[in-house]
Amino acid sequence: MNHLNVSKESAAFWRVSISNPPVNLVNSRFIIDMHELLDAAEADSDLKVIVFESANPDYFLAHWDLTDDMSLLADHPEPGAGPKFPFAFMDMVVRLSKLPALTITSLRGRARGAGSEFVLATDITFASRERTLIGQFEMTAMAPPGGGAPSRLARLIGRNRALEVLIGAEDFTGPQAELYGYVNRAVPDDELDEFVTAFANRVARFDRTSLIQLKQWVNEITLPEDNELQPQGEAFGEALSRPAFQNWVTEAFARGLQQPGELEENLGAKVPLSTQPE
Repeated sequence: MNHLNVSKESAAFWRVSISNPPVNLVNSRFIIDMHELLDAAEADSDLKVIVFESANPDYFLAHWDLTDDMSLLADHPEPGAGPKFPFAFMDMVVRLSKLPALTITSLRGRARGAGSEFVLATDITFASRERTLIGQFEMTAMAPPGGGAPSRLARLIGRNRALEVLIGAEDFTGPQAELYGYVNRAVPDDELDEFVTAFANRVARFDRTSLIQLKQWVNEITLPEDNELQPQGEAFGEALSRPAFQNWVTEAFARGLQQPGELEENLGAKVPLSTQPE
């Protein structure tokens, strides 16, 4: 796998490090890698817990790669037998959310847009208190979030706060995200790795059948129906062709989008448009 490094800490506990320099963008190769990982995880009868972390301390998953034409996915077999959505990313996060094993995000760095939606599809998130920035910046680009964030966030943090996150389109620090319930807990950065590992090892000692049953019961109450997500993906796809979005893309790339630097570091604090949307 190109962007995922899997370390099997034990038969029951896998650690997955995400690495897609320079800023850990979500792209077609990442989606293919994730489906390969999910294939292996679903087939493993010993696996109980997976921890996702980033090899880049500044970026967990920056956002979707706006230069990716998804051509790699054209020849990639359709994974699984579940419902298909307009975007392969949504297929992947839906599948991730339903994985029998418990999934934990160890969040250090920036997770915006599709990066935030990946985090929301995992079961538990422990975040670096000092080094986390998470949010849904899409409205600054004149588009609604299209990877399930409206459905997942509203269930997770409530209607009013979800609207603030989604429409305000600003970054949330670790303590702010903890306060809102966007993440489970904000942990001092120098304690995060040890804390997450201890929690994962604890889960790995429990009975797998009981763990799967518990997760299924919670899923039935809390996960959105698959058909609820499709209109969100379609609306996002329509927004990508609008002049306002194209203008945003042009200016954002001119200012350094998708490269380390001031714009990517502070994307949630900016609306990088010199002209008003139509």
